Amino acid sequence: MATPSSSLLYSNSSFSSFLFPPFPLPFKNISSLPILYTSPHRTTLTLASYAAQPPHATSETSTSTSVTVETASSENHSNSTVFVIRARNRIGLLQVITRVFNVLGLRVDKATINFEGDSFIKTFFVTDSQGNKINDQESLERIKKVLIEAIDGDDDVAVSVESAARGIVVRKPRLDFGERKAKAERMFGLMDGFLKNNPISLQKDILHHVEYTVARSRFSFDDFEAYQALAHSVRDRLIERWHDTQMHFKRKDPKRIYFLSLEFLMGRSLSNSVINLGIRDQFADALSQLGFELEVLAEQEGDAALGNGGLARLSACQMDSLATLDYPAVGYGLRYQYGLFRQVILNGFQHEQPDYWLNFGNPWEIERVHVTYPVKFYGTVTHEPLNEEKCKVWVPEETVEAVAYDNPIPGYGTRNTINLRLWAAKPSDHHNLESYNTGDYINAVVDRQRAENISNILYPDDRSYQGKELRLKQQYFFVSASVQDIIRRFKDTHSNFDEFPEKVALHLNDTHPSLAIAELMRVLVDEEHLGWNRAWNIICKIFTFTTHTVSFEGLEKIPVDLLGSLLPRHLQIVYDINFNFVEELKKRIGLDYDRLARMSIVEEGAVKSIRMANLSILCSHTVNGVSRVHSELLKTKLFKDFYELWPEKFQYKTNGVTQRRWIVVSNPSLCALISKWLGTEAWIRDIDLLIGLRDHAANGELHQEWKMVKKVNKIRLAEYIEAMSGLKVSLDAMFDVQTKRIHEYKRQLLNILGIIHRYDCIKNMDKNDRIKVVPRVCIIGGKAAPGYETAKKIIKLCHAVAEKINNDSDIGDLLKLVFIPDYNVSVAELVIPGADLSQHLSTAGHEASGTGSMKFLMNGCLLLATADGCTVEIIEEIGKDNMFLFGAKVHEVSALREKGPALKVPLQFSRVVRMVRDGYFGFKDYFKSLCDNIEGGQDYYLLGADFTSYLEAQAAADKAFVDQERWTEMSILSTAGSGRFSSDRTIEEYAEKGWGIQPCRCPF
Repeated sequence: MATPSSSLLYSNSSFSSFLFPPFPLPFKNISSLPILYTSPHRTTLTLASYAAQPPHATSETSTSTSVTVETASSENHSNSTVFVIRARNRIGLLQVITRVFNVLGLRVDKATINFEGDSFIKTFFVTDSQGNKINDQESLERIKKVLIEAIDGDDDVAVSVESAARGIVVRKPRLDFGERKAKAERMFGLMDGFLKNNPISLQKDILHHVEYTVARSRFSFDDFEAYQALAHSVRDRLIERWHDTQMHFKRKDPKRIYFLSLEFLMGRSLSNSVINLGIRDQFADALSQLGFELEVLAEQEGDAALGNGGLARLSACQMDSLATLDYPAVGYGLRYQYGLFRQVILNGFQHEQPDYWLNFGNPWEIERVHVTYPVKFYGTVTHEPLNEEKCKVWVPEETVEAVAYDNPIPGYGTRNTINLRLWAAKPSDHHNLESYNTGDYINAVVDRQRAENISNILYPDDRSYQGKELRLKQQYFFVSASVQDIIRRFKDTHSNFDEFPEKVALHLNDTHPSLAIAELMRVLVDEEHLGWNRAWNIICKIFTFTTHTVSFEGLEKIPVDLLGSLLPRHLQIVYDINFNFVEELKKRIGLDYDRLARMSIVEEGAVKSIRMANLSILCSHTVNGVSRVHSELLKTKLFKDFYELWPEKFQYKTNGVTQRRWIVVSNPSLCALISKWLGTEAWIRDIDLLIGLRDHAANGELHQEWKMVKKVNKIRLAEYIEAMSGLKVSLDAMFDVQTKRIHEYKRQLLNILGIIHRYDCIKNMDKNDRIKVVPRVCIIGGKAAPGYETAKKIIKLCHAVAEKINNDSDIGDLLKLVFIPDYNVSVAELVIPGADLSQHLSTAGHEASGTGSMKFLMNGCLLLATADGCTVEIIEEIGKDNMFLFGAKVHEVSALREKGPALKVPLQFSRVVRMVRDGYFGFKDYFKSLCDNIEGGQDYYLLGADFTSYLEAQAAADKAFVDQERWTEMSILSTAGSGRFSSDRTIEEYAEKGWGIQPCRCPF
């Protein structure tokens, strides 16, 4: 007899509590009861229960079931009423049924589950809240009705109820098609239209949520409470479209893309949602009449702390584009309790604090308490017989629950609203209750904390073994829950796994979710009992992989000992995949042991490890770079061996950002101006239309309006800087911005040394010459990883230099330096529109793409950059004369590094480094290691080699800024050439060349 899957204890099907509980006392939790698995042994009577039923529009195979009515032995349960349910098995149905009993206030004394093929017979011995048998016929009818309606969402299930003492069967007849149709008509009659968007209806909805959701008086509520009510009103409209979209997808049954990413940096949802829904002005009018301003309420929303940096924001942009372009998609990630961290600056030093972004709730998410899956860890692998063969079974030592939180993502100009499903870790109810029942309260609390730690923070520090284990747990927890959910959705309408590649595409956003390969293989082989070769063929058809890495050091590796301890079955599967691959590889390339060792998934060495990138490349049918430069690095350096073996696998799709967020939401004045001069708003969905601005680039009237928009945005940014730091800055100055994750290769240190040089030059100038200086406000922002000491020292140096410059009366408004702490999406929406110049200084060959430059480009900000990442493609679109380029090219970097100490650096560079080393800005000993890293042949990122070129580019920017007409024309041409860098284009390329999906537009 096959052992039933423990996933039966976890629900993934929704149901409604249709009745108020007729039995008011508490329900006895079924997790404390024995669930008996037995072989069927009684004679049964089978009744067809699906006559007159039309076929489901979404099914290619029938999911109808039959009803079995049987009399169970009841000698030991004479005081119980026995409910017997027979249906086709599906994950989570047990929990749906037990929750119905819970809602109705009933006690379950015992439950048995019998299996016949893919069907089950579930028997529940039930009493009322007083422990008595239920004899009242009216109550029995009510219970049956609720059970049928709860279970009968997708599968046709009938329920029989019998008295344990007398064996009398009470049979509930099925609703025929006419009755079901009448019921549907009644439901539609009660909700005969969509929510209305006129001011009166919106005001009523907002006040309704003030009183009944926020629980405040409609006559007395503040801005935050108004925001909460407003957010719920908007969410109601999102949910309408969301339900329609999901029902449309279910009817059409298209191939779907499942986008797996460990990070989604969504930013605020309110402004983006009302714009994409097309009801921003209506809400603004309604709020105005209530005495509130939409912009003020939008500021009450905090940023969702679900990611960090470009990778996370890229994922968010791609979800927006997937919705807007009508693709059937689901995003999967983790619901972090505290995110990465909140950056606090004290005396110039970075300190990390938890980001309590969920303290006041998140009105944009829907907790799906009934969508939970077991995620297993540790344990052993045993063998059990199955069909005269031995089947491997993983017996875990620890299980936690993954609970789903759904976030609707609306598209622009479409009804489609797709789902971002995030998983939160919760302790297993069974183990938790068991600890409490035995009096082990401390262990129960420890178990809860250990489980919840998995989804508490983004990227736990992995310098220790415990940190590495937690990070691996986090990655597996995420992919296990997602894979279970994907398979559940597929099995709702399909029974043949050979159809899986026709309905499912799985995208790995970097190597973080690459354990999904081993997990899906495990499920197909161990749980669905597919043969290895059949499962492997499926795997190789559904995965696509995008890497954002540019160096060997950045490739993720998992120690074998750690993987074997935490996920023993997955290590076996990876070994099997690798063995088959290496054996096949020997046939292709012979006994080239060096190359075999490089391409093997298993890396031998002092610490034996699993190379996750090699696993992802092997099992994916498409491997993507994120820019042309990055793609060449992958093919010629990082994955050269694999490219020579499978050149057809390798592609590139240059990253993009969504214009809806980065122009329409963050820069509404520019949005209106663009629409005016193009004569249409169609560019918001078809961004290639922006190229039409080139026809007006020299128009004097547009120049004046363009400069006015920039001035308004600079005023907003200056006000933020003053409120944040107390520093007043001149609006006539060039706002020079570098906002990125703090890292040596991004070269914020080069920027700071350039600022020191500018300061030194101004200090040594004659006062008459200072009149010619172009005033600058230099703005730097970004977080350093908690364990990255060099990056933290760069932040401290920035503050030390700012302290010196900003308090020097000789300098005045000619130069200011500002560090913006805790840089996030909302702050970026202020900074990017107000920037005149944006710096992108990565050492050539180290930036995979660089989506930050795209956001600045769209907003008409001029770029000062190296020819790295997507900058090469930006040059093609706007021309090198409309930006400021400097530095070594990708092919020159290696030769410069080889020179080592012999590499000559300019005197200006040596002078500014000496100023830092000698303590001109204080903290002499603290900054010594920073100086050591860039002198004496240790300058790996070539700050000294590029310094002269950098200063020349800065001088060119100064010269251009003086000629405001030329500067404005360059700004207009930057925006006009940004269309290629929309995430809409990126997603269309993925859909066509990688995922094989088609748009599935939900009708209005």
